[in-house]
Amino acid sequence: MARTVIRNATLFPATGAPVVAGELAIEGERIVSVGPAGQARPDDIVIDAKGMFCMPGMTEGHAHLSFENVCATEDLIAPGPETQAFTAARGARALIEAGFTSAYGASEAKLKLAVAVRDEVNAGRLPGPRIRAGGLEISVTGGMGDESRLHNPRIGPSTIVDGVEEMRRAVRLHCREGVDNVKLDVSGDPFYPNTPGHTTPMTFEEIRVATETAHAFGRRINAHTRSIEGSKHCIRAGVDALFHTEYADDELFDMMEEARDRIFVVPTVGLFAQIMAGEASAHGLTPEVGGYMNIPELLENSIRTHSELRKRGIRHLIGGDYGFGWSPQGTQGRDLRFFVEHYGYSPAEALVCATRNGGLAMGHADLGTLEVGKLADLILLDGNPLDDISVLSGPEKVVFVMKGGAVQKSTLGAGTRGVSPVLQAAE
Repeated sequence: MARTVIRNATLFPATGAPVVAGELAIEGERIVSVGPAGQARPDDIVIDAKGMFCMPGMTEGHAHLSFENVCATEDLIAPGPETQAFTAARGARALIEAGFTSAYGASEAKLKLAVAVRDEVNAGRLPGPRIRAGGLEISVTGGMGDESRLHNPRIGPSTIVDGVEEMRRAVRLHCREGVDNVKLDVSGDPFYPNTPGHTTPMTFEEIRVATETAHAFGRRINAHTRSIEGSKHCIRAGVDALFHTEYADDELFDMMEEARDRIFVVPTVGLFAQIMAGEASAHGLTPEVGGYMNIPELLENSIRTHSELRKRGIRHLIGGDYGFGWSPQGTQGRDLRFFVEHYGYSPAEALVCATRNGGLAMGHADLGTLEVGKLADLILLDGNPLDDISVLSGPEKVVFVMKGGAVQKSTLGAGTRGVSPVLQAAE
């Protein structure tokens, strides 16, 4: 079998080891060597990556594949599943082209959208990342996602349950239909005025039975949790990943540190930072409106909480709540800059959140780093994110994407700096 050798690259292994200049060889779907120059054989396919940065593929840690230019829940409710299947497929393609070779699912506009796209990607019929498929959000009456009123009952983008038996049935249904990641709306949210972020509509017993049921099927439980009480419930109940998690106290910090080897935390900072920067103003979400929604306080608490969690070694993931009108799919890499600016990560540490931590969250010990024996999920960048983290803010500087040894994207040879020739037989 012919190997592929990436030559003259700056290699970022995401293991904690220093960046080195060298070569990386791939055979089949795996990396077979990482080291200095001179590893190429006569029958190898060689990619001359002179001046480029080679790193593991990234993981979107809170994926909503079917969110595309969303500005209201109506955008999720009104379209039919046939239309939204194409939306989710476009979301998957945008991620892989931006260097995200994995997507850790949160929730979707319809129950099986990510399941269908995952299966098509796995079958090789659609371009996209590795996908842990999310389903519908599961919430409770009056909680986030409950769109009904007595005078106007309607089905929102959530499954509404009350009590442990309804919760057990809803989780079983998700598992039966092929969902990998079950998401609970544990706390409130600034977009739901009657249940703001510091409230906790879902009970501990509901969370506990959801977690036990999902784990019995071998699936993951994720939680939308902003409140202190909600996050403590999640830790005690055995939830796998906590989304948002702005409010915290010392007890919660200690609980999360104790659980740091089994949980992942996804701050999803981009949404609030973008609103307060005025990027959503054209869609009616001005910084002034954000102030009415209490977003500045939530952002302030996010900075305090996640800076502390960084110090305590909690495994952060990047991404989340992209797909709004002002934050298109494929721009999730912007979170890397937010991690550096708001949480105190170095660029290298932020890249580890996007790569090694993401691979672990996906449940693959052989993802997320450039090491011998690992799956060849990797990207080449025309730029160095250790010098300018913004090169990963979109797909433009991502010139080459490989997933499991198969090329997913390549703009090499189209005027890209340092490539002459791009693909060649080894001398």
